[in-house]
Amino acid sequence: MGFEIPPAVATLLSTPWRNTTFAILPLLFVRHCVLRKPTRPRKVPKIGERVLVLGASSGVGRTLAKQYVTRGARVCVVGRRKALLDEVKRECYGTMPSLGSSSQDVLSIAADFTKAEDMVKVRALVEREWGGLDTLVVSAGVSALQPLMAVAGVEVKRGETMQEASQEGIQRAAEIAGAAVQGNYIGPLVAAVSFVRIFTPSFVIPTEIPLLSNTSKAPSIVLINSLASVIPAPTRTLYASTKAASLLLYQALSIEHPNITFTCVMPSTIEGDFRASAVDSGLVREKDPNKHGLKRDDVARRCIRAADYGEKAVFMPATMRFGHLLYWIWPSFVERRAMKKYNFSA
Repeated sequence: MGFEIPPAVATLLSTPWRNTTFAILPLLFVRHCVLRKPTRPRKVPKIGERVLVLGASSGVGRTLAKQYVTRGARVCVVGRRKALLDEVKRECYGTMPSLGSSSQDVLSIAADFTKAEDMVKVRALVEREWGGLDTLVVSAGVSALQPLMAVAGVEVKRGETMQEASQEGIQRAAEIAGAAVQGNYIGPLVAAVSFVRIFTPSFVIPTEIPLLSNTSKAPSIVLINSLASVIPAPTRTLYASTKAASLLLYQALSIEHPNITFTCVMPSTIEGDFRASAVDSGLVREKDPNKHGLKRDDVARRCIRAADYGEKAVFMPATMRFGHLLYWIWPSFVERRAMKKYNFSA
């Protein structure tokens, strides 16, 4: 049996209505985005929202934690470096609303989100202190900045024959790729496996198992990914491919767990020193991100708004949604722009 288009839709798509329809649809979409109101805060009030931020010791994760605390949420900050977490915790206390606040409103624990043992400890902490969780933010990750053959120790010059990678170079490329996979895919995977259950409603009587009261009326998981996961870029082969893997992981999880809203945020270059911890120790080829990158405050605010509105995919800047589509229509144009952005020539 073939697919039949409803008569009303067929009429709109037929001449002379077709051109008018295609002109009106984008306007209706924009109107919908502008006029709609967030529904999640009605179910999960901003004040008292239980938020867990993985990767909160620096960057967008750190800024997100402070913004959530400012609006009255309870926040647990997680990162590998305890000294930095202590700083974040003090900053959060400094922005916390004075009325109705307690020491349990800001929690911190040093943990590696790629390690199951650490995530189980984090889960136990939020269950013990808050009885559950409303929002999980996965902000941790690693960068990689070199072309793949450069990682393998092969220098590529225009007009010259490229050398073969040595056994040692191939092994080095595999090891660095493993580090990128660990930080950009295994970490988000471990986080998802660790905390998806905490959002799942239980039908066991709460008095029998107190920890099963850890449900949320509108659970949300926010993955801070990268625009590089959907628009390919030179010098970002390892970074982009591992980020793309975690993006599809969470998109597939959103289908497997429809009771949880998964939001994937894909920003372009963000200000800060994220590139300083690259697993391949590569040079930064693009313009100074602190001068030309997105502002952390703006990205953090957009992430919170996306969670409130239950958005599935967020591109930053918003115009990059069309850049993603343009790659499939005119790939050579997008590739040239990417080479210019990253100061790369082949």
